Amino acid sequence: MLKLTLRNLLARKVRLVMSGLAIVLGVAFLSGVLVFSNGLSSTFDSIIYSSTPDGVVRAEQTGSFEAGPTQTTQTLSPEVVAELGDLPEVARADGDVVGIGMSLLASDGTLVGGTGAPTLAFNHTDGPNMAGDPPMLLSSGRWPTAPDEIVLDDAAADNGDYELGDEVKLLAPFGESERTATLVGTAEFNGGGTAGATLLVFSTEGAQDLFLDGEDAYHQVSLTAADGVTQEELAAAAAAAAPEGFEAVTGDQVAEESQDAVGQFLDVISTFLLVFAIIAVIVGGFIIVNTFTILVAQRSRELALLRALGASRRQVTRSVLFEALVMSAVAATVGIGLGWLLARGLAALFRAVGLDIAGDALTLDAGSVVISYVVGIGVTLVAAFLPARRAGKVAPVAAMRADAAPVRDSLRRRTIVGAVLIAVGVVLAVVGITGAPGPDSLWVGVAAGIWILTAAAISSVLGRPVLVLCRGLFGRLFGTTGRLAGENALRDPRRTGATASALMIGLALVSTIGVLATSLNASVDDVVDEEFTSDFLVQSTNFLPFSTTVGDDLEAVDGVAVVSRQQWTGAQVDDSTVFVSGNDAAFDDIYDLDVVDGRQELQGSEALVTTGFADDHDLEVGSPLTLTFLAGKALDLEVAGIIEGSETTGDVTVPLDLLADAGVPRQDTSLSIMLEPGADAVAVGAALDEAAEATPIVAVYDKQEFAESIRDQINQLLYMIYGLLALAIVIAVIGIVNTLGLSVIERTREIGLLRAIGMSRARLRRMITLESVAIAVLGAVLGMVIGVVIGVLLREALKEDLTSLGLPLGQLLVFLVIAVVVGVLAAILPAVRASRLNVLEAIATE
Repeated sequence: MLKLTLRNLLARKVRLVMSGLAIVLGVAFLSGVLVFSNGLSSTFDSIIYSSTPDGVVRAEQTGSFEAGPTQTTQTLSPEVVAELGDLPEVARADGDVVGIGMSLLASDGTLVGGTGAPTLAFNHTDGPNMAGDPPMLLSSGRWPTAPDEIVLDDAAADNGDYELGDEVKLLAPFGESERTATLVGTAEFNGGGTAGATLLVFSTEGAQDLFLDGEDAYHQVSLTAADGVTQEELAAAAAAAAPEGFEAVTGDQVAEESQDAVGQFLDVISTFLLVFAIIAVIVGGFIIVNTFTILVAQRSRELALLRALGASRRQVTRSVLFEALVMSAVAATVGIGLGWLLARGLAALFRAVGLDIAGDALTLDAGSVVISYVVGIGVTLVAAFLPARRAGKVAPVAAMRADAAPVRDSLRRRTIVGAVLIAVGVVLAVVGITGAPGPDSLWVGVAAGIWILTAAAISSVLGRPVLVLCRGLFGRLFGTTGRLAGENALRDPRRTGATASALMIGLALVSTIGVLATSLNASVDDVVDEEFTSDFLVQSTNFLPFSTTVGDDLEAVDGVAVVSRQQWTGAQVDDSTVFVSGNDAAFDDIYDLDVVDGRQELQGSEALVTTGFADDHDLEVGSPLTLTFLAGKALDLEVAGIIEGSETTGDVTVPLDLLADAGVPRQDTSLSIMLEPGADAVAVGAALDEAAEATPIVAVYDKQEFAESIRDQINQLLYMIYGLLALAIVIAVIGIVNTLGLSVIERTREIGLLRAIGMSRARLRRMITLESVAIAVLGAVLGMVIGVVIGVLLREALKEDLTSLGLPLGQLLVFLVIAVVVGVLAAILPAVRASRLNVLEAIATE
């Protein structure tokens, strides 16, 4: 049996290749995602460990913040650094100045970086990392020694079109915004590359001028352990000498915190990509089921002969499963190789958006290879099991029949079971959107999964009206040829439905995402129209705070009546991080918040909190509230009002001037501008744009422009999702090609007879093309209907965030057109092959 199985495989090489393509692509995507994810982690781990010293003295709470980059006015004096350096456990102590919000401009004034990986600005010291090596290595030039000198990373120098000796343009986050420095060198992290981050390295004096207003002080101190001193001993000794509000931690703890912070971001990317890899593998599984079902049907007479010659049912079943095993092993091997190339393609794609992965980190490790083989082979064997079992049931007497095709069971039982499962899905969805325990969207998501899988199982029943409609339409448009194509699609509804299911899954997901994205865009318009009542809104394009001088310049523009300044930061409440908005007095003149209790206007040490935050922390009007910032600085507040959540302010709102008391450096995060009565909005808007030109990280929006900027971000993500789901569509196309190709082989004699009675090659190609179009349209219609239903229900489950329902009618029409194009393209090879069959040989085929 083993030799016979191998001979059958080798005798049908084309079938083997076509059947394995779906698994090749699915495994390639999975393998590529695993390699890319490992490369991401490896790149960041190398940078983290190469840049971390044995120990650090830093502001308290630093390791607890998750609300984004936060800086403090609390500093350490040179005397403290010297005292730490004199400890017997310390070999050396280096004062560090770290800046947040610095930006690099290219020589032509455009922004370099800032849209993906962050811009890191700090002073240079000779202090080693925990391995005893320099944290950074020079690529060219020298380290900065004067206040007006700078070192960039190689990519930043290239992107900015700078060479050694050039004046580099900078935007400072404090004080005077526009700065310059002379480029004296380029460098990289010792761990290799920068992962897309932009590095700005200054002398200590230069960093102090920029970030500490010239004060001779430091934000933290890097410690190098003396010989024989452990990190724990080092941290314990430094903690005793650290001033109030500061803590000493080991380098391992700092590295672990960095890994955790970066890991959350990397996990999102990896999980995002892994979901689409799993979808591709599942779609490939449907193709394998359909392929082996057709192969078993075509070889029923051959299998019956084996049974008649003494082969047991188990032997026949194992023979088919062995074919699947060999095919999947070969396909998985090819897929793993392609996955390595795909990982490099993903790295290039992410490099274009600012996340650079070291090339030598993209390696095929044993774990990725094993997982890829297990998934590729496992999915194929599971998919081939039912067809293999069916093959073992072929009766020996079937070998004596001229027509060896097996009799199919009735679809009645499958239809009844499918109807019950769809009803279960409906119940789950209704329970979800009517307020069941847990997230409503989870209930709808479970229902969606049941519907999609059930629809794939009974697609032959659900899709019959679509196929009948296609038959009638094709008959009217193309006459007998079109009617034959429609009849062919209806001849074996199981096969047609199974082939269309792969495309259905892809388009169901695409349609669901389309409904949610359209609803999100509509909701954005609602929020902007209802909540943002200012004439203009000013924010940075990289979501970081900017210098207050920007607001000063905009206030001076003719026609501007009010500029309200807002600063966002993070604080700790009960060991959790909360976004805090500091609003100036003019905020209340522009925005009217939805006050549930108390009042909106704040005086002294008062705060507004959202209803959600109040519920989580058992707060009411008059309750005390303590916010803890970096270096242990705290604000003791009283709740003056409780408001509904708003996009215009944070979960906690305080007077702007209180943030300075908490040690938060004064910057602006957002500016709201109101014009003078009768002012020309277009003219003032142009003047505001001109005033903001000197600071490219800042953009001035009116309501429409602000909504469009958010929609652009949503659409970028949407197009990325569509691009990733395109792989599932490609696999589905391969399934249609495979099914039609096998169908041509199965109908060789029939095709010969059609040619013999006068059907031309062109009409034969048209017939097979229309059959392919019918399959593609069936998959598209089922997918879009299910996807729209799921999307609408998910929108209802998320109605607190998605306030409006949007239906992407234009996109759905495009999807239908794409389905027709897919059907035409998928039919090219099978149609050409059918038209080239020799008529006499085809008629003589048994």
